[in-house]
Amino acid sequence: MNPIPVLLDCDPGHDDAIAILLALGSPQVDLIGITTTFGNCSVGKATYNAQRILALARRPEVPVAAGAAAPLAGEAHIGDFIHGATGIDGPDLPEPLAAPDRREAVEFLRASILAAPHPVTVVATGPITNVARLLRDHPEVGPRIAEIVFMGGSTERGNTTPAAEFNAYADPEALDIVLTSGLPIRMVGLNLSHQALATRDVVARMRAMDHPVGRACADLMGFFGGTYSDVFDFAAPPVHDPCTIAALIDPGLITWHKSFVAVETEGRWTRGATVVDLHGRLDRPPNVEVALTLDVDAYWRLVLDALDRVGS
Repeated sequence: MNPIPVLLDCDPGHDDAIAILLALGSPQVDLIGITTTFGNCSVGKATYNAQRILALARRPEVPVAAGAAAPLAGEAHIGDFIHGATGIDGPDLPEPLAAPDRREAVEFLRASILAAPHPVTVVATGPITNVARLLRDHPEVGPRIAEIVFMGGSTERGNTTPAAEFNAYADPEALDIVLTSGLPIRMVGLNLSHQALATRDVVARMRAMDHPVGRACADLMGFFGGTYSDVFDFAAPPVHDPCTIAALIDPGLITWHKSFVAVETEGRWTRGATVVDLHGRLDRPPNVEVALTLDVDAYWRLVLDALDRVGS
């Protein structure tokens, strides 16, 4: 079976870093490029962080293109209260080995999708502004997108406001464009990613790897775990973003439910909340496959094996 061509739109970010490494370490995935956005940090820092992760993995040939610095409407909401001043505090990462692509993210996405011999899967693990701009401004790419898998939203409560998850809250207008695009979409929300906890055992297995990648990942999770403990009182940090890549590698790790999903763009208290109609109460056709439950042990075996492959 040919590997799945993937474009990863992200805002590294501790969990984005693990998602990049998971993609690089999995033969089922062909990571053809990375685009960056504001979110966990500024877009400039996100671009630099993506390049440093690629340097850690010794994969500088993977192109990185910088994208949105702010949402479609309003000001940028930055998650440095979780990810630190650099967006990826904790490990001592190498400097980039290659310059960023000169193209802006949307043009890079468009060109990469149209040039690919097979339909491309777009994975978004930050605010989904770049992807929304791509679909809005370049509808010709739609038939060349196999599916969009995004980390964001929740079937339950939020983590940025009581109602809204961070990525959805950061640009709900962009998420609305994606959700109403008519393309195949899979949603990995907080309800799923909060099952993917980097426990002490997981971090110990990272640190026991005899290479810089494993040790860097352990340091990433150490910082991430500290802020999640301080801010949310979590015993271990939820590693959200790699769940999207794991869903491509082994869809059986996750149970899915086809539902109608919308995002609130106007609510006084609920802006950015995802409305997930699991029980069909709104009588609208499903537009999203929603992730519900995760095989946690299998997930971490998959992730840790990939990290070890990258570092070996």
